[in-house]
Amino acid sequence: MGRVKISPISGFPEYLPAERIVEQHFLDVIRETFELHGFPSIETRAVEPVERLLGKGGDADKEIYAVSRLAAEDSAADAELGLHFDLTVPFARYVLENAGHLPFPFRRHQIQKVWRGERPQEGRYREFTQADIDVVDVGALAPHFEAEMPLVVAEVFRRLPIGPMVIQVNNRKIPEGFYLGLGIEDVTGTLRIVDKLDKIGPAKVADALVDAGCTEEQAARCLALAEIRSEDLSFVERVRALGVEHPILDEGLEALGAVIQAGLDNAPGAMVADLKIARGLDYYTGTVYETQLVGYESWGSFCSGGRYDSLASDGRTTYPGVGISIGVSRLLGLLLGKGLLKASRSTPACVLVAVNDEASRRSSTRVATALRGRGIPCEVAPAAAKFGKQIRYAERRGIPYVWFPGGGGSGDQVKDIRSGDQVDADGSTWSPPAEDLAPQIVRA
Repeated sequence: MGRVKISPISGFPEYLPAERIVEQHFLDVIRETFELHGFPSIETRAVEPVERLLGKGGDADKEIYAVSRLAAEDSAADAELGLHFDLTVPFARYVLENAGHLPFPFRRHQIQKVWRGERPQEGRYREFTQADIDVVDVGALAPHFEAEMPLVVAEVFRRLPIGPMVIQVNNRKIPEGFYLGLGIEDVTGTLRIVDKLDKIGPAKVADALVDAGCTEEQAARCLALAEIRSEDLSFVERVRALGVEHPILDEGLEALGAVIQAGLDNAPGAMVADLKIARGLDYYTGTVYETQLVGYESWGSFCSGGRYDSLASDGRTTYPGVGISIGVSRLLGLLLGKGLLKASRSTPACVLVAVNDEASRRSSTRVATALRGRGIPCEVAPAAAKFGKQIRYAERRGIPYVWFPGGGGSGDQVKDIRSGDQVDADGSTWSPPAEDLAPQIVRA
């Protein structure tokens, strides 16, 4: 029988153990922070009716993976299901189905895989993990929730070893009111063009706006608005100085001002008002967010979201909401791919319990059981080889301590194989330093 060649499938990342430790640390911090802010967890099914997926999200029809059974007699029925491409659309459906059992305003966090059939490239995958928080209410949603979302995310990023992140915030009502005040009727089309500013630059955006029917003066004013960025409330006067007036513009400036003020009060330096942020998806109606890693702005946004007023509706009742999503796989893919983060070891084990000989393995297992009972992760050596070989086994995995069970009347000893220090120890009392108990995530 010939050798079987296994080829990887692009866009479906799989981590080695040390990388997975970094990912699990990120997921733990994200979940703990979400729960610290009172967001309970839900999980929705992986599939939704294709019709529902097609109804939201712009170009989603190009990205949806259809689900079918190879042995199905009626494949048409299966083709009506698709894998969800984000967590917002299934969450909206979840709210509609369970509205009678949910307390409103309803807040939740959700950390799951999603799937998109786009072309794989650095930091973009076909299967990846997202971490979302949302708040929805019945009929109307209080505006203070729009300020809460970036505060939660700012705390997540403060607790992760990734350096400073900046949350760029805008309100869709600002460009909408501004464009209407300029006499531009196609607000959505204009937003989509301006949203490409970072990708194609101001000159090409101006040309595209003129091609779409704007005058050169209107295009220049649109670009002037998009250039406004401030870490404080000064953006309001800078917009006013452009001389455009409209009631919707007034609403947007007031709403964005409240969000930025909340950032100044609770997370100084974490937020910036950036009026070129538009978000391409049609369902955003108010505050919108994008997030960049300082010094790595060319990587784009790792965290985004916004306010939506009509994503969830059963025809009688509308459930407006606001949410923000962390692209966990995208962020980790770039941090790990560029070698910026690593785990201090590739195993959770802090101690390797050596085995004197196979006849005494039970004794080694009893030591390991005692250590685990006190919350100290450990494993028992796989073979009763010479102690030098057992130590090398620990070294290859980054396990800092090797435990030598006593024999012939002598007591147990534990060795720090990094320093060479070896001391008497008792499994019922010995503990490692706190920094050695679990793998540490370090910046390379």
